[in-house]
Amino acid sequence: MSWRAVIAGIGATEFSKSSGRSELQLACEAVVAALADAGLTPADVDGLVTFVKDSNPEIEVARSTGMGELSFFSRIGYGGGAGCGTIQQAMLAVEHGVAAVVVCYRAFNERSGVRFGLGHADQPMSATAERAAYSWLTPYGLNTPAQEVALFARRYMHEYGATSEDFGRVAVVDRRHAATNPKAWFYGRPITLEEHQASRWIAEPLHLLDCCQETDGGQAIVVVAEDRVADLPHIPVRILGAAQGSGADQHLMTSYYRSEITGIPEMGLVGRQLYAQSGLRPDDIDAAIIYDHFTPLVLPQLEELGFCGRGEAAGFIADGNLELDGRLPMNTHGGQLGEAYLHGMNGIAEAVRLVRGTSVNQPASVERVLVTAGTAVPTSGLILGA
Repeated sequence: MSWRAVIAGIGATEFSKSSGRSELQLACEAVVAALADAGLTPADVDGLVTFVKDSNPEIEVARSTGMGELSFFSRIGYGGGAGCGTIQQAMLAVEHGVAAVVVCYRAFNERSGVRFGLGHADQPMSATAERAAYSWLTPYGLNTPAQEVALFARRYMHEYGATSEDFGRVAVVDRRHAATNPKAWFYGRPITLEEHQASRWIAEPLHLLDCCQETDGGQAIVVVAEDRVADLPHIPVRILGAAQGSGADQHLMTSYYRSEITGIPEMGLVGRQLYAQSGLRPDDIDAAIIYDHFTPLVLPQLEELGFCGRGEAAGFIADGNLELDGRLPMNTHGGQLGEAYLHGMNGIAEAVRLVRGTSVNQPASVERVLVTAGTAVPTSGLILGA
């Protein structure tokens, strides 16, 4: 690819537990804010991308914000795994001249409205392949995302000797970064490892503080062709790599039937593509935004992406590598555990800030940032650079 696509703008609403307005309004506020950040108006937009479980149709967002004709619109599957995939779709549209200005967006009332963390036990049965797959799980009490991840976490602990404290260190790092981020829900509220260990069980071995938030809010990101760079008010952020991945024998949150279940092979596939596209290696990455819906799934992501060997992530984290002055500063905005759970879109925005040099927790030198999307489902990733 010629890599002509750049991220020109980012915008978000506040992150709350009760927004008091519709999901469509949240989407429109985020989109307008991102366009303003890019020095553009809704009339400039000819492409929109979002992903499933977003209740805001592209045409409603377009009409409500004053956009005109759309030559490109796309909606990606698999929930949080699609976050970075929206940027890939926008990049492909721009690269091939299908659209010139594409906005990727995500907005919902996940706390005050539909709560994803409650799982699927009360969903009506229907004659679909997806519901048929759930029929192997629901009758046995495997109903919520936390329960599904707990089985994976227990196996990882068994194979590599990891402990609940090792998972807790991820939460502590995230909350430390959130505590100095005024936009984070947990601003001013860091935690200690002892507090993590004392938090109540959700599904052993997951404590409450191993689980991400439920958030009301919206986030949008603007992708344009680099020939508009001269008109941009901010440093353009180049998309050096963008990939999706689905592993062999892939399930939704329950890929327990592989010969090994302690890795995330779909993330390994994403990583191989990202490094091949960018010509970079793990040592070239200056910071990372790692999808942290549940702390145990952060560890195998670090391993799949080559930042440490198999089973070595616990030691990598304990050695301080994820801190602001560490080898790989992670989730400088506080992550989904500390800032907000917008299915990873707010993490992409933080990666943009890191490259711009405007993060509230800016490490000393950042030129290249790796971003991941939701794991335990078909997933995606990015490498962004100056």
